[in-house]
Amino acid sequence: MINVNVFSEEKSWSKRLKNKELFFKKVCDAFPKKYKFLNKKVIFTVLLSNNKNIKKLNKNFRNKNKSTDILSFPLEKKLKLQKKTYLGDIIISYNFIDQPKSQDLKSFKKKVIKLFIHGFVHLLGFDHIKNKDYDKMLKVENFIYKSVKSKIN
Repeated sequence: MINVNVFSEEKSWSKRLKNKELFFKKVCDAFPKKYKFLNKKVIFTVLLSNNKNIKKLNKNFRNKNKSTDILSFPLEKKLKLQKKTYLGDIIISYNFIDQPKSQDLKSFKKKVIKLFIHGFVHLLGFDHIKNKDYDKMLKVENFIYKSVKSKIN
């Protein structure tokens, strides 16, 4: 079972996602069985942020002085699932997702879901530094997204 703690430090998120906790719970509930961790309690945090704050985090933790769409901070480099496991934290920037500003709500949510899945896969220990790792990660992301897309509209 997945439990997502959702926090927001950017009020603009509320314009597009009325019930943020429910939104991310529904996405996780639509994951393929393999990634639902049914006999475990898997917990992680999502911080809905903005470019200014994500830039600070990117500078402090990755030494990159620029904003980015998402940051993931896995608690462990190598995932060791136990009965109760805290995976880590995901931070998503509203400013990146809300481009173009004219996009409809469905497009906005689709971007959020794809980015959220990307961050989640990072928490599972996947990375995309090398091409072969990128290919593996993309395969897992697409597998999860197909499942979510078929259940959420």
